[in-house]
Amino acid sequence: MLHHKLDQVIEQSSQVLIGKQEQVKLALTCLLANGHLLIEDLPGMGKTTLSHTLAKVLGLDYSRIQFTSDLLPADMLGINIFDNNEQTFRFHPGPIFNQLVLADEINRASPKTQSALLEAMEERQVSLDGETRPLPSPFFVIGTQNPQHQSGTYPLPESQLDRFLMRIQLGYPSKEAEKSMLKTQVGHVPQELKRVLDIAEFIELQIAASQVHASDDILNYILKLVTFSREDARFANPLSPRASKALLSSAKAWAFINNRDFLIPEDVQAILPAVAEHRLRSASSDFSAQGSLSKTLLEAIDPIAA
Repeated sequence: MLHHKLDQVIEQSSQVLIGKQEQVKLALTCLLANGHLLIEDLPGMGKTTLSHTLAKVLGLDYSRIQFTSDLLPADMLGINIFDNNEQTFRFHPGPIFNQLVLADEINRASPKTQSALLEAMEERQVSLDGETRPLPSPFFVIGTQNPQHQSGTYPLPESQLDRFLMRIQLGYPSKEAEKSMLKTQVGHVPQELKRVLDIAEFIELQIAASQVHASDDILNYILKLVTFSREDARFANPLSPRASKALLSSAKAWAFINNRDFLIPEDVQAILPAVAEHRLRSASSDFSAQGSLSKTLLEAIDPIAA
């Protein structure tokens, strides 16, 4: 029954983002694996639309924070304001206190504001004025960023990039998809889009995805991939143990979406670019020019021999 609802989530989301079913499935995989998602692409490609659509069909409380150069941490986290009537400080929560938070154009904010997200993303809590406040459960950040060559952007530090379980790109739609979009004026979140899941059902799906079986052969395959990135001198930033866990949890969620309760090498291969590419860094520009770093990993390691 819940698998049927999962198919409905993908179907409804794909009707809004025409021709982007693969990206929708990857985004849903990230949320089922209880991770944060980074979407990097040019303006106008549907990044905001995807996040709002997922929040609506999954039944998650949603807020959008527009990151700008003058955004302060308090604008995002909240602030204590003195109440004259009560003669005490009262906390006014910021937009971070929602289940799905869109950090729009996250790399346009200053490093100080970007770093204010780190505790929220890692610990699912916010510390202000000596008091720690838990964030809603479930809690997700979907960050969008413009390419770094565009003006007014600050590169995200490696520590923050590593907090995102996956990074995806939407890319231009096909000619047929864009023609259909022009005919139907789809591209925004339609009002008639309905919630498919409630919170209890969504958490049940997360638990079920985490219980997908991973054999020793699959675990060895993942370990071979991350070890290669650490031992090959061409990688300046290899994959960390956090990345290993990210590969496993994402592969499980991908297998679950594809209606399997066990992992196969193709599950790892399907999600590896989204999980690994933003964590890796080449030791030379010549190596980067040869293609994606995750592709190098996949070509180097034979899953059968692993």
